Amino acid sequence: MGHEVGALKQRLKQWLKQWIFRLMGKGPEAVVVTFCTGDAELCRRMAEEVRGLVPDRRHFVVTPENWPQFKEELSGELKRYRIGLAPVMLTREPSALRRTAYRLAPHKILAYNGRLERHHLRPNLSSFLFWRGVPLDRIDLRPWWWPWPKRERPVVPQIVPPTVAPVVPPVVPQGYRVLAGRPRSKERRPVAVLSPYFPYPLSHGGAVRIYNLLRQTARDFDIELFSFTDGAFTDGPAALETAPVLDFCARVVLVEKPRYREPRWSSLLPPEVHEFRSPSMRKALAEERRAFGFAALQVEYTQLAEYGGDILVEHDVTFDLFTQIARRERTIGAWWDAFRWRRFETRQIRRFGRVVVMSQKDAELLGPEVSTAVIENGVDLERFRAEPEPPGEDPGEKLLFIGSFRHFPNVAAYRFFAERVWPLLRDKFPRMTLTVVCGADYLTYWRAFSDSPEPKEDPRIRLLGFTADVRPLYRETNLVLAPTTVSAGTNVKVLEAMAMQRAVVSTTSGCAGLGVLHGHSVWVADTPEAFAAGIATLIVDPERRAQIAQAAYGHAVRNFDWQAIGEKQRELLKEILSR
Repeated sequence: MGHEVGALKQRLKQWLKQWIFRLMGKGPEAVVVTFCTGDAELCRRMAEEVRGLVPDRRHFVVTPENWPQFKEELSGELKRYRIGLAPVMLTREPSALRRTAYRLAPHKILAYNGRLERHHLRPNLSSFLFWRGVPLDRIDLRPWWWPWPKRERPVVPQIVPPTVAPVVPPVVPQGYRVLAGRPRSKERRPVAVLSPYFPYPLSHGGAVRIYNLLRQTARDFDIELFSFTDGAFTDGPAALETAPVLDFCARVVLVEKPRYREPRWSSLLPPEVHEFRSPSMRKALAEERRAFGFAALQVEYTQLAEYGGDILVEHDVTFDLFTQIARRERTIGAWWDAFRWRRFETRQIRRFGRVVVMSQKDAELLGPEVSTAVIENGVDLERFRAEPEPPGEDPGEKLLFIGSFRHFPNVAAYRFFAERVWPLLRDKFPRMTLTVVCGADYLTYWRAFSDSPEPKEDPRIRLLGFTADVRPLYRETNLVLAPTTVSAGTNVKVLEAMAMQRAVVSTTSGCAGLGVLHGHSVWVADTPEAFAAGIATLIVDPERRAQIAQAAYGHAVRNFDWQAIGEKQRELLKEILSR
């Protein structure tokens, strides 16, 4: 009986709906009108996705080109339908067609952004943030002090007791783990190093530095490494490869990185500092100080400075990086990032007995009142051996850029080259190719730092993910690129290219702090036209390219050998311990 009553109500509802729409002169079925108000390829993909989402509706696709004809030819037909869904592509540029969509179907807008994320626009804050370009997974975040729902608070791991194990356990609750490494010796004093990530595999410059200096420091010290990890501890495909580090570290403590979820603008502290605030790490440091007995703590990266210690390693002067961005972008958000980083960093560096910087330029940025020690980035000359381009062969036109996309200046560098430099070279050199080593999960970082789902495809640009050994790429290339538009610290990949005896074309920021000279040991250019001209000059002149490569190799051997730099690190620790 109840089922019959329900069916009767449904039929009555349908009849009433049809009667109302007949009075309005429209049919009962809604149509989908997709407005192509952005990049043509992204709009094509948007339209395809919408057809899959609503396969049982009639679809119309409107572009700026066909809109006048569309109105004229189908206006009569459209009048018989109502718009049930109006997908649009949001861009920063104003669009008359988008305004038309808002007017025709204000409550039916399905908005897409450049990452092909979609959101139904409503008169609320979340929709406004999405319209302003905030990624979909962040539009519902609110600060902890926000008085109204909906908001999501930060999440930190619970603490579990540590256990000593030779390998990472299969599945571990949130917290921290302690792994045993090489046996300790009474001849070596214990020290600790705190890192925001595990420094293996060597997939980016920061990992290369930490790994090599840990290995050099282990000659005179027993090291306990404290490291954050991006996920839970497993022994599956995503497990950390800890063995190479445990070969020279006496102990490794792994702490799961907290899940910090607040709007990036909402705190006086930089968001990167919040991302590494962990009760588990604080507890691990306190308990391991008693258990392992380390006498000095070295903290890697400014965002971990709140943990305190004896030595702070400034891989880059972070407020310098964000100041460069603020000067380029000239937005309130960029200014806010630069202000809070300068405020945080200048306060924290005074808490440490010594601050390690990558170059004399960075030491000058921090000022004379800060006790700095310059310990440069380096290169493993045993691993990266010079292999000059073979003479007499057909001149090649192969370019190489190595820069992990997890570091956002590398995304900006790739975009600068691909969007502004490459068009100046592509037609002039039809055989020219570019290989880019983007690092692990590069599309994830690309989407976080850009407004498109992936880099635009080009048959002559090869994008590689994590690459365990980049030496074969250096051997096959003719020219290495460092097109960074904003950068701080010094660039390890430039040093590797120099050690492999390959000429480098770089921006000023890409080779800053390395002591190289334009036209002698590197080619420096900062505008798209000058960068393209530099590449063209060296590609067609193998002799000059070889001269620059040879000079760069000699400079790397004299100044950037990890063994000599490791001696500086050991001397610094001995000085700290002697106090």
